[in-house]
Amino acid sequence: MPRGTEDETASVTLLSPSSSGSGTDANTSSRSSALKPGYQTALASSGQRSPISRPHERQLVLVVEDDVAIGALLETLLNRAGYRTLLTTDGEAGLSAIARANPDLVLLDVGLPRMDGFEVVRRLRSDPHSQILPVIMLTAHSRTDDVVTGLDAGADDFLSKPFQHAELLARIRSALRLRNALVRMESAHAAVAALANAVEAKDSLTERHCQRLANMALRLGAKLGLGHAELEPIAYGALLHDVGKIGVPEAILTKPAALDADERELMRQHPEIGARICAPLAGSAAFAPIVRHHHERWDGSGYPDGLRGERIPLGARIVGLVDAFDAMTHDRPYRRGRDLEEAVAEAKGQAGRQFDPDLVPVLIGELEHDGIDLDEDVPTGSLLPAV
Repeated sequence: MPRGTEDETASVTLLSPSSSGSGTDANTSSRSSALKPGYQTALASSGQRSPISRPHERQLVLVVEDDVAIGALLETLLNRAGYRTLLTTDGEAGLSAIARANPDLVLLDVGLPRMDGFEVVRRLRSDPHSQILPVIMLTAHSRTDDVVTGLDAGADDFLSKPFQHAELLARIRSALRLRNALVRMESAHAAVAALANAVEAKDSLTERHCQRLANMALRLGAKLGLGHAELEPIAYGALLHDVGKIGVPEAILTKPAALDADERELMRQHPEIGARICAPLAGSAAFAPIVRHHHERWDGSGYPDGLRGERIPLGARIVGLVDAFDAMTHDRPYRRGRDLEEAVAEAKGQAGRQFDPDLVPVLIGELEHDGIDLDEDVPTGSLLPAV
């Protein structure tokens, strides 16, 4: 992300007008004269450009400011910090520029003609295409009610004039970092959903298995008291636990008889293949180990790495348990699914061997007391953590 040099972030103050008027010539003249003496000299002395401001990396900042002089100064500051800029002077023009130019961030004055900044933000947040567009509001006043109104309308940050050059750039960088993280998360959500759907499209006999598994795994994790940071990779890991089956021939996946030794060996490769497929996805360091290790066993007899006990990641232990339970209770090409009582008895019998002995009673408690619909049709997207 473009950053200014030390010289560029020297202390420079933009002094506000006494009010944020309607943009008449008189108001513009008054506000321009309110700029701190020596500001132009300070600006001229900060001419060194950011070393990262190559054209293809420069992000676009839209400045919506009805004071032409202040808008021009902001434009110059941002250009020298490595950003591209677009300047408009009223709220309606700002909305049009956003739709047309798709900026990375908006600096938005509160007191604008035709439509004030608060209404601009409200309209942006009501449009799905601009809901995560960073908006920093600028105001000539420091009243608490203005700040509250702006933040409630959906602004990401609020700066009162006068403000420091360095603070403005720091807040822009912070808002852009958050926006970029949200964009990466949205991309990861789409990739996870697409991969999960691809697996189930290839193996129609396990239709909705990934969704059921994610639902059960999240319920179990929540019962264990895990927070959002732990549940998020479990959701991804559960949805993608069998993504490596994309590399397994369909004839093996749908074979109506027991697999032979060579076929079993091919099938046993799917956790490693899946982890490699997941590696390029955002956040994969947290959920790829779940994909890789969901067939490990508590006693160390699982695969691919023969991990034992608590060396198996907790998320993989959770997904491995609910994966096996779901497989037991649903039909497969080579056998009929068991009823709930039989599956519960099998899970109890495998506690301490195949499964973590502390997880089995928690799952059974959820099934027997709180109830989990093993055939619930849960859309993939609804299981992904909210952005």
